[in-house]
Order: sequence, then C-alpha cells, then structure tokens
Amino acid sequence: MDTETAEEVKRHFNVVAEGLRADIRVVIVGVSANTDRLERVEVQLDRVEVRFDRVEVRLDRVEGRLTGVEGRLTGVERRLAGVESEIGAVKSMIRPRIARSDA
Repeated sequence: MDTETAEEVKRHFNVVAEGLRADIRVVIVGVSANTDRLERVEVQLDRVEVRFDRVEVRLDRVEGRLTGVEGRLTGVERRLAGVESEIGAVKSMIRPRIARSDA
C-alpha cells in the first residue's frame, strides 16, 4: 500500500471514528436521561410503597374492629333468639287464658 492510499484510509477511518464518537455521545446522553427518569420513578415507587404500608396497617385495624363487631353481633343474635323463645313461651301461656276468658 502506498503512502497516499494509507493517508486516505487514515482520513476515512478518522471520519468514521468521529461519527462513532458522536453516536456514542448521543447514547450516553440518552442513557443518562433514562437513568434520571428511573431514579425519579424509584423515588415515587418508594413513596407509594410507604403509603400502601400505611393503608395495610389501617386495613388490619379495621379488620380487627370488624371481627369484634361480628362477635358482638353474634352475641346479640343469641340473646335475641333467647328473647324470641321467651316471648313464644309467654304467648303459649297467655293464649289458653285468653281462650278461657272469651268462653
């Protein structure tokens, strides 16, 4: 290869290398921008996670309270059933007396 051809190859290589450098800079800027965005998203997700944790704690408390209410309602149902039974017994005692007084 003669000197002139070598110089031309060298110039061509330098042009190609400069184009690659420019492309690499564009990629670096894009990666940097994406990294910044990802970091912001990560911070937002951390905040959301904290909020969900708080909601979960509150829901656990509500669940506990509802379980207590459910237990109390079960007790009320039992007592009501007992009252209904007593009313039925009283009715059965009163009916014969009412029937006798009507006669």
